[in-house]
Amino acid sequence: MNDSVTDTVPWISYNFAILRVVPHVHIGAFIAVGVIVHARTEEFIGARLLTSVAELRARVPDMDAELLSAYLRSLQAICDGATAAGPVALAPPSERFHWLTAPRSDVIQSGPVHEGLCDSPAAALDELFDSVVTLHSG
Repeated sequence: MNDSVTDTVPWISYNFAILRVVPHVHIGAFIAVGVIVHARTEEFIGARLLTSVAELRARVPDMDAELLSAYLRSLQAICDGATAAGPVALAPPSERFHWLTAPRSDVIQSGPVHEGLCDSPAAALDELFDSVVTLHSG
């Protein structure tokens, strides 16, 4: 990479996690269904989640796709800070990120939190979703 370019880019540190569906928790295999990105210094939190019932049915055929989509939409609402999503949605972005990525033994789980550098957290979210969820759609 050209050093003059790296010296002028205002890099933003961010954390991200992949949201995944674990249809059979006892086996541990999972299907990536979304990404959450948090850039504390920018007060940015964003999620892109696969909520299409048809797509979920194709990827996880032995689950209730409508119910799964409803749960994923509720996670999106919490991330977005929607008032109707309850008290967690009203918390600051950092608290919402930590709540959304907390370890769970449910069917919808967060993978480990990773770090990255970007010039736009929204663009990083789109790139991660495209590379992890869209490209691995089968």
